[in-house]
Amino acid sequence: MSAGLHELSAKQALAGLRAGKFSSVELTRAYLERIEQHNPRLNAYLHVAAESALQAAAAADKQYAKAKRSKSAKLPALLGLPIAVKDVLAVAGMPATCGSRILENFVPSYTATSVQRLLDAGVVILGKTNTDEFAMGSSTENSAYGVTHNPWDETRVPGGSSGGSAAAVAARLAPVALGTDTGGSVRQPAAFCGLSGLKTTYGRVSRYGLVAFGSSLDTVGVLARDAADAGLILKVMGGYDPRDATTVEKTPKLEKPSGKSLKGLRIGVPKEYFIDGLSAEVENGVREAIRQLEALGAKAVPVSLPHTEYALPVYYIIAPAEASANLARFDGVRYGLRVAQDDLIEMFKRSRGAGFGPEVKRRIMIGSYALSAGYYDAYYGQAQKVRALIRRDFDNVFKKVDIIAAPSTPSTAFRIGAHGNDPLEMYLEDVFTLPANLAGVPGLCVCAGFDGQSLPIGLQMLGPHFADERLLAVAAAYQKVTDWHKQAPAL
Repeated sequence: MSAGLHELSAKQALAGLRAGKFSSVELTRAYLERIEQHNPRLNAYLHVAAESALQAAAAADKQYAKAKRSKSAKLPALLGLPIAVKDVLAVAGMPATCGSRILENFVPSYTATSVQRLLDAGVVILGKTNTDEFAMGSSTENSAYGVTHNPWDETRVPGGSSGGSAAAVAARLAPVALGTDTGGSVRQPAAFCGLSGLKTTYGRVSRYGLVAFGSSLDTVGVLARDAADAGLILKVMGGYDPRDATTVEKTPKLEKPSGKSLKGLRIGVPKEYFIDGLSAEVENGVREAIRQLEALGAKAVPVSLPHTEYALPVYYIIAPAEASANLARFDGVRYGLRVAQDDLIEMFKRSRGAGFGPEVKRRIMIGSYALSAGYYDAYYGQAQKVRALIRRDFDNVFKKVDIIAAPSTPSTAFRIGAHGNDPLEMYLEDVFTLPANLAGVPGLCVCAGFDGQSLPIGLQMLGPHFADERLLAVAAAYQKVTDWHKQAPAL
């Protein structure tokens, strides 16, 4: 019965489970077989939890059988659905390496709130997916455990830092996966792998149990085949958490489109996102997607976000500064790798030197410099002032429009190693995604076609704070009249 089950969307899989067309064990086994077949090449998973996944699936099947006997409709929302989890989110009893040697043997005794809520809703965790070390990267080439390959073209990157989750969903090694987005790390991989990638509003989903990179920027997000699947996950994992003071107790209800029509929806098209260096094929694909949204009744309006050009330098001051503070805890004393030395300071140096990779070291040094005496006001303080201007740009634009539509990335997926010797070129890959994290607004990437090399093109939609469902509704309307999201790589 497992043949073809991996082709089902999460929504279809849940419907099949509830109708008794197949069991959770059969569904889970179908994905485990796919993982066994393709993961050795793709390196999407770092840890496959086959035994515990099958046990959880069997338990879900028992719940379904019990509910059927008692004719009870009260079942957990996601009962029996397999998912993958990015390896920067803690799951009790499973490794949490963060793609780093310094946490190679770390197994947490607690579970991230976002993951726990999904477990409470009945999901089956297939395993932990590859990531750039501590989520620092745009290609998943910075993982200490090897590069993840893009299923559409295995010579290319899947994006980063949630590249393992994106590759897993695109290759049908999971129906949905959790990722994290600090500067575009869900939306950029979604663009490169032809997926729907949701970056949630900052404060919408708890960060408890997420190993911190940039605490004012980190968000937990979803990589899925379509907007409907992403919405299923958001509905369960979002909400207030007393263990995360940045979550909100009451999420405001914002108006969202309904049905196929987008009549009355105002879409802002920012000129700052259509710049020199943007691939002509990506621009054409995005503009065609906007025309499709207009055909559904929306109205496109030119807008300006004048401080967008400063987002890249602002981000690469604030994010490394926060990273240098957050990663100070990895010192070889409390947990993680320890390189034993007679001298305490030497132990710190050797442990961190052996445990951290080059990109993490680079960002720690940049961040420490920006926070140092004599430079704090000139760099970090100034960056925070400009960040406030970037957020104000979004606030002003959202007084005039309901959402923003723009490219997700300047190009389609680049070849592995293309930016290996030029960190700045790699940082420029995030130029269109960084502003949303600095402003804390939600963002959603959907597939808007393919270039001449059959590589996916990503359309990015941004909304006001807590307009996550609005973005999902617009994307769902777009996906009802297009079939880009239904395309799958031929492995």
